[in-house]
Amino acid sequence: MTSQLAGHLLVQCLIAQGVTHAFGVPGESYLAVLDGFHAHADRIRFVTNRQEGGAAFMAEAQGKLTGRPGVCFVTRGPGATNASIGLHTAFQDSTPMVLFVGDVASDARDREAFQEVDYAAFFGPSTRGMAKRVERIDDARRIPEYVARAFATAMNGRPGPVVLVLPEDMLTQSVDAQPLPRVEPVQAWSDPGALRELRELLLASERPLVIAGGGGWTPQSAAALQRFAENWQLPVTNAFRFQDTFDNHHAQYAGDVGLGINPALAARVRQSDLLIAIGPRLGESTTGGYTLIEAPLPRQKLVHIHASAEELGRVYQPTLAINATMNAAARSLEVLTAPPTLPWTDWTQGCHADYLANIDPANGGIELPGTVDMPAIVHTLQQHLPADAVLSNGAGNFASWLHRFFRYHGLVKGHKTQLAPTNGAMGYGVPAGIGAAILTGRTVFTIAGDGDFLMNGQELATAMQHGARSIVLLLNNASFGTIRMHQEREYPANVSGSVLANPDFCALARAYGYAAERITRTAEFEPALQRALAAPGGSLIEVMLDVDVITTRGTLAAIRAHAQAPGAAPA
Repeated sequence: MTSQLAGHLLVQCLIAQGVTHAFGVPGESYLAVLDGFHAHADRIRFVTNRQEGGAAFMAEAQGKLTGRPGVCFVTRGPGATNASIGLHTAFQDSTPMVLFVGDVASDARDREAFQEVDYAAFFGPSTRGMAKRVERIDDARRIPEYVARAFATAMNGRPGPVVLVLPEDMLTQSVDAQPLPRVEPVQAWSDPGALRELRELLLASERPLVIAGGGGWTPQSAAALQRFAENWQLPVTNAFRFQDTFDNHHAQYAGDVGLGINPALAARVRQSDLLIAIGPRLGESTTGGYTLIEAPLPRQKLVHIHASAEELGRVYQPTLAINATMNAAARSLEVLTAPPTLPWTDWTQGCHADYLANIDPANGGIELPGTVDMPAIVHTLQQHLPADAVLSNGAGNFASWLHRFFRYHGLVKGHKTQLAPTNGAMGYGVPAGIGAAILTGRTVFTIAGDGDFLMNGQELATAMQHGARSIVLLLNNASFGTIRMHQEREYPANVSGSVLANPDFCALARAYGYAAERITRTAEFEPALQRALAAPGGSLIEVMLDVDVITTRGTLAAIRAHAQAPGAAPA
């Protein structure tokens, strides 16, 4: 058996796990791994990023798109801490990911050596941490074991991130070990007795409602979910920023349960007598701060289906808890036999009608100032983007235009189409979109705010270097809009820290090699989008937006007036 550098063996282990791309910022702590990427460049591609946060976001997007762990490499200390934002996103979004951290040499450990960090203490693991597991590989012969375990841990149960720490001197050892076979996720099947109990709960219900989301979904499980919903004529909602779990064009779709929820849908959740949560962990954003669905004991009967037994009963005490992975759960649910007639047909139709009314701009009930009509712009996107286009966004009020008005085709059509951070990480959309373009070659559309864009806009350089193209719609209102909105609500007319002095974004994009243009009127957007779709490279379209156009449901002026009204309740 021929010996080789441990760094080369590590790359071979990634190839054995089916990894085709790894994202990262190079560091002297893992030069032997970089040499391994060079040696196997025909089988795996190392994507050089400009900042570790962008690299980690791309790896997180990789995990969302493929269902297998996204891979990120960073160096010790500052590199690892920069990458922590992507790790936290993967943890809260239930995304499989493995972060490899080059570390100080073994003989310098525990002396606060150059850039040394205690990674187990920094990254977790815990129920509020950033990783499911943190391990250090001290013996190069055990690299295959650690890599295989990391991939299994990242995918099994509730998907999430794993950290593997790589001492610099370990990677230069000579070893004759071989990679282990590809790891596949374990499927946990629903208990037959629990399924019978779920059927009894359905038969006793009058106003059931499904909330689908979380990690672990595939096109096959999404199709099975749709068949279950159709068999039982159930209204289906998607959890916060998992809007592609169930097809938004389906006649039983009721909208997304999250921030900025349709008030009519919020009323439906409260009126429901049976909530069936399939996949989501029911976090703060999906549950309206644990009030829309009250914690720990909901008013409604709650069936909670989740891949992790530890998640069941952790926040909510459900009427029925089912520990099952999404593929197994959906396939079990689709064979539950429904009676010939169901009492909630009108309820389901009403839920869908509420959704259609919510995405009709004519029902918005607000007059937005300025010369840009954002609902019309989103409608134009719907008309021109391919059905398999990937849409990405970071965090900020700007994303609400997509969340409310865009209709995602969903996984059931064969492709994941939404990349969005449920943990509210700003700066996610640009690198996630570029990562998707590198991985899939599909059309990628990113919506970003001005503050959001500047957190990772440097990754446009990564796109140009690696031949990727994305379309970035940048909404420029010279403000951290979400914070400004909260300021107007809590401290009316007292603006502090939320005003931005911005660069010339079009000039900046052109400097990176993107085409760029600025629009100030709605009519200018459609031709600009068509030019971007036809362009051979990436494009940025900057939209100058009045700061008063702050949400899909109101203006800053309206928020301020409400807050200043005598005896006003919180908006």
